[in-house]
Amino acid sequence: MSNEISKLRNVALIAPAGAGKTSLAEAMLFTAKATQKLGSVDKGNSVLDYEPEEARRHMTISTAFHPYNWGECEVTLIDTPGDDNFLSDTIIALQGADGAILVIDAVEGVKFQTEKILGYAFKNNLPCIGFVSKIDKEHASFEDVISDLTNTLDIKVVPICLPIGEGEDFSGIINLLSMETFLYQKDGSGKFKKGPIPEEYQAKAGEYREKMVEFLAETDDGLLERYLEGGEIKDEEWQVALRNGVLSRQFLPVLCGSGILNMGIQPLLDFINQCLPSPIDRGPVIGYEPGTDKEVKRKPSPDEPFSALVIKTISDPFAGRITVFRAFSGQLSSDSTILNANKGHKEKVGQLFVLAGKTQRLLERVVAGQIAAVAKLKDTSTGDTLCDEKYPIMYKSAEPLPPVISFAIEPKSKGDEEKLFASLVKLAEEDPALRLQRNPQTKELLLSGTGQLHIENTIEKLKRKYNVEVDLKAPKIPYKETIKGKAKAQGKYKKQTGGRGQYGDAWIEIEPLPRGGGFEFVDKIVGGVIPKNYIPAVEKGIKGAMEEGILAGYPIVDVKVTLFDGSYHPVDSSDMAFQIAGSMAFKKAFMEAKPILLEPIMKLVITVPEELMGDVIGDINSRRGKVLGFEAKGKYQIIAALVPMAEVLSYASDLTSITGGRGSFTMEFSHYEEVPGGLAEKVIEESKEEKGQ
Repeated sequence: MSNEISKLRNVALIAPAGAGKTSLAEAMLFTAKATQKLGSVDKGNSVLDYEPEEARRHMTISTAFHPYNWGECEVTLIDTPGDDNFLSDTIIALQGADGAILVIDAVEGVKFQTEKILGYAFKNNLPCIGFVSKIDKEHASFEDVISDLTNTLDIKVVPICLPIGEGEDFSGIINLLSMETFLYQKDGSGKFKKGPIPEEYQAKAGEYREKMVEFLAETDDGLLERYLEGGEIKDEEWQVALRNGVLSRQFLPVLCGSGILNMGIQPLLDFINQCLPSPIDRGPVIGYEPGTDKEVKRKPSPDEPFSALVIKTISDPFAGRITVFRAFSGQLSSDSTILNANKGHKEKVGQLFVLAGKTQRLLERVVAGQIAAVAKLKDTSTGDTLCDEKYPIMYKSAEPLPPVISFAIEPKSKGDEEKLFASLVKLAEEDPALRLQRNPQTKELLLSGTGQLHIENTIEKLKRKYNVEVDLKAPKIPYKETIKGKAKAQGKYKKQTGGRGQYGDAWIEIEPLPRGGGFEFVDKIVGGVIPKNYIPAVEKGIKGAMEEGILAGYPIVDVKVTLFDGSYHPVDSSDMAFQIAGSMAFKKAFMEAKPILLEPIMKLVITVPEELMGDVIGDINSRRGKVLGFEAKGKYQIIAALVPMAEVLSYASDLTSITGGRGSFTMEFSHYEEVPGGLAEKVIEESKEEKGQ
């Protein structure tokens, strides 16, 4: 059975949006006879981009899986998103892959996202192949792409083939290993004829082959010595050197072709079989004993205890939750019981199947190395480890990208609040990059994501899948109030209405605490001027006033209150009277202690091409931001800055506009700072208008 596992390949297709990745995948599936027709992203009949939102936008939004057989190998293609809004799905899905194909647009060349996405693959130690797509497009240039890759990537780039012609003249490829040509029909059939290299390409092919074998020779000292001495080296030896170099990630071999015209696909399929790793090549996987840091290894063998990592969850209103997992060890049969190591709960496994786009193919069992799925697990989500309950293990899962944009969300129909929340919870199960939380200060339900398009897509799915329509608006800024000075004040509450009255009298002093200091209450009452049993009531009244806010209705923070004097009435005093007295005293003292408004400050880390750095820094300054510093990373600059939250609510779309989509950023809360005077007055005025004061 280990021989069976050695023939498995799990291959992720990775690329920035628009590079031709899904078109290439469709051509691979059609060529391998896994599909009956050549699917098209542009025509909306792709078997991989099958969600309505994907068909409408002509882009991959959610990772799709599809198996095919080629030669002796059983390959699972993992078609991942490339747009920045949906890269969390890519990062998580890559944990199920053993190798990757980096697709580069022959016209657009290497983008910032190309390098970033390849970095995710390298972080997972995935051996990679490069494939230059769209060679048939006007202005395509294979040599420009190779030059771009060589100058950009921290890995040697080795062309394995050359295109014959480019643009409309593209007619086939030259295989530099076998030094033969593949001349294709341009009807999408993938049919080709092999032949010798045309005379006009012989010099160029010889030059590229010479460079290729130099790289290959460097993978093995013995091979290098024979090569330098001019000894004979067989093609089979170059093939072994190529495989070893790919597996050890010494270089990125690059092929080329056209997915839309189905040209150059057969050599790619052969190359995957020959040079990308099987689960056995990848070796043991390291996990941990649940609840400890003790490492546990699992070999990719059917004889090991079963273990798997959940790499995707699909929420279907009709079929329920579908859990996609990558098995790392052992084997699993339908109708068995396993342990969810993260939750500590057992799960009953029903019918196992593999996903082929949106269709399913039933399985009797899953073995180590396979990617499979199961429906209706009760308590399992993306990132969880499933394992043999007798041999528990837990794998560390990749974290989704942090959210960079938030909206307050509410249903258009007032009665749909519960339905909205329940539906969003299901979508968040499917998409771990979504964040759903209620702001305790503003009471708003906030939906956060990795970009404007991410949120828009979620709203579309919410309507399509769960029939819930919503309104989005900018979230309220959670301002806070505090003081800069000291003040003393008396709060005296006296009420006589016949019968028992109300009496409470408290003197307090307030002073500021350091930022983040919260609230401190000090009891300095002596001589029993306020009985001990009423002092908690004074504190409660002060806390109530702090929660409501005084300056503009925002919570008050970082204040020390000292209760130092007061009086009481033996009959009329009560807890309520002293609560009111405490609140009155605090409100008076607060307004005399130089009250100020605080605003949340966010830390942004922005990555942009060097030539756009000035524009981005200028924009940060215009937002009352403060640049902390920057560092160069290749052709890019990484800028760290502090900017008020009020100025960056729409920064995701603003940065896209400034950089033409070539910039990216992360954002997290840093601290609170005083709002400048003029702006504070405006915020206070708006708050009073909203409250109808």
